[in-house]
Amino acid sequence: MNNRKYPLIVCPLNLPSHYSMADIFCHYADQAWSMFLDSANSQHKDGRYDIMVSSPIATVTTKGNVSYVWNQITNQNQEKSDNPLTLVENLLEQIMPSTQVVGGDNTDLPFMVGALGLFGYDLGKRFERLPNNNADEYSTPDLAVGIYGWSIIKDNLSQQFYLCYLDNYPHPSSQDIQQLTATKLPSTSFNLSTRWQANMSQQEYTYKLSKILSYLNAGDCYQINLAQRFSADYSGDEWRAYQDLRVANQAPFSAFLRFKNGAVMSISPERFLSVKDRKVQTKPIKGTRPRCDNDEDDQLQISALLSSEKDRAENLMIVDLLRNDLSKHCQPGSVDVPDLFTLESFAAVHHLVSTVTGTLKNSSSPMDLLQGAFPGGSITGAPKIRAMEIIDELEPNKRNVYCGSIGYLGVFGDMDTNICIRTLLCESDKEAPTIHCWAGGGIVLDSDAKEEYQESLDKVSKILPILTQQSLLKKHG
Repeated sequence: MNNRKYPLIVCPLNLPSHYSMADIFCHYADQAWSMFLDSANSQHKDGRYDIMVSSPIATVTTKGNVSYVWNQITNQNQEKSDNPLTLVENLLEQIMPSTQVVGGDNTDLPFMVGALGLFGYDLGKRFERLPNNNADEYSTPDLAVGIYGWSIIKDNLSQQFYLCYLDNYPHPSSQDIQQLTATKLPSTSFNLSTRWQANMSQQEYTYKLSKILSYLNAGDCYQINLAQRFSADYSGDEWRAYQDLRVANQAPFSAFLRFKNGAVMSISPERFLSVKDRKVQTKPIKGTRPRCDNDEDDQLQISALLSSEKDRAENLMIVDLLRNDLSKHCQPGSVDVPDLFTLESFAAVHHLVSTVTGTLKNSSSPMDLLQGAFPGGSITGAPKIRAMEIIDELEPNKRNVYCGSIGYLGVFGDMDTNICIRTLLCESDKEAPTIHCWAGGGIVLDSDAKEEYQESLDKVSKILPILTQQSLLKKHG
């Protein structure tokens, strides 16, 4: 029996309070498997911590029915057909057994060490019998998760940075981090080389919405999320683009993930699932109004959202779906809805947000919970499986990262994940590097095609123009 101890060290870093995690991460941003979970300077109550990792001990990547497990020690990829989430869970326990990790002086910190990465929307097809008709045009995996033996965390409440690491594995020193912050990097640029192109016209969108309404009238579903994809060619540094997006949006569940073939940039406002001390929370978003520059007009948008029977009905449908999803792995009677139809305001839009909570069963793990609720009901519709079948029929492309999740499973069983809305995928291994961005909305019986189409544009109003403007500035500035 292996009785080896794994000392977990939490070392406060003496950095100026005006430093952001982006000031440190920029030194890692070009390295494959560097990842940054970013509150983006948001004042939101869920934006307390920033987390960055790099140089994983091991990785799991999944594409379709095949997974590859890479281990730093052997430097070999093992092909596996097992459940990808089980592979991640078992690999984490193999590398750093939770009962043998000792230390971690600041128990309030999230994650510290463990598994962190991407769970793409199409991963859900591994857990349910679903159609898979669209061609897979992406090189980005359905799942890409690293096992990390060190992290840097910033507590935005106290403005304190921490270096967390397992002493058994390679890690930077506090001196290494101090030295990085004193090093100035050369400036980089990001440019769109073509205009944004949607994968459906407004006429096509309207036709697809009419198809959805026929399914709703037939009783197939109560709600279906329909999304369109915007794509463009680009050149330059994806990290440069992300920095502009995070400043413009200040979304509390933002993230930047670097891969060999490109990057994922998420400026998500939505939490999917969190687990801490076996307490579970999910915060579905349903109901959107655009922000206005004029305070009086902005207040009118808020009033319209809060009084909208349609938006409240949509939100309630998804709350009921998530209550059911959580009940699969939460203790009987523990699932509750402490907040219903709460207003949360962001840079581009106002949202209607509800909160569902529960307590994890002793027989269930956080990964069981993730699988049981994946992908999030707020971006599929209800009932979920039938909604996903219709999404596959009507959307012309796979979703890949869009509406999946980014997040972590810490060594002590804490978990937090976002919903990958307002998320961009950059694939640089194409002949012409391509960037994709999606926007969608929940369609119900009284949905208006023109309003729904406009809502999808509102949701990317602080994304597509930011990158377009950035490119114009580089060309003409």
